[in-house]
Amino acid sequence: MKQPSCSITREGYPVIFLTALGALVFAMLGCAVMAVIFFILCWFSLNFFRDPERVVPDEDGVAVSPADGRIVKIERREDPMTGENRLCVCIFMNVFNVHVNRVPVAGTITGIRYHAGKFFNASLDKASKDNERCTYQLTDADGRTWTFVQIAGLVARRIVCRTDRGDSLARGERFGMIRFGSRVDLYLPDGYIPTVALGDTVLAGQSLVARRIADITSE
Repeated sequence: MKQPSCSITREGYPVIFLTALGALVFAMLGCAVMAVIFFILCWFSLNFFRDPERVVPDEDGVAVSPADGRIVKIERREDPMTGENRLCVCIFMNVFNVHVNRVPVAGTITGIRYHAGKFFNASLDKASKDNERCTYQLTDADGRTWTFVQIAGLVARRIVCRTDRGDSLARGERFGMIRFGSRVDLYLPDGYIPTVALGDTVLAGQSLVARRIADITSE
């Protein structure tokens, strides 16, 4: 049986080190207030940059959530990569969620586009078009294209991309992260429908968010 584990994503090491060092220095100087403040910041950094292992479903015809968080929108909108009108599932991450992102299905990254932008609250509609964001296109084994978008939020100031065009990734494999509150939008290809509802809480790489219609009708 695989034992659960939780590591720290590498982007967090400098922040954790500096806040821990600050807490130690202020404690040695006898400045209790500042020591406590830096200790709290260190604890917050450890919590924010955690990267737990996930149990990725091996069921055929399903897609997992690309992000931890809460489902805030399920609606049809224009796919930023293909221009098609597709069903989009929006997942909002607050500062206490895990911010490591994972691919929803196995496939090959066929496109990546970075867009510099503003930093509106990620839960607002205009964030999907105006905020800093990174858009990915993935083609699965059936030739379907999936689009997912990392969107920076009001606090987030850096989108981290860990993959390149041409990379083949397994379902649930890490592809990047966003620092602090933010959002990930997942555009479903034709033939898939959501398995989540507004307000649902999901875990990246583990929670099912969509299922192939053919598999539902055959049951």
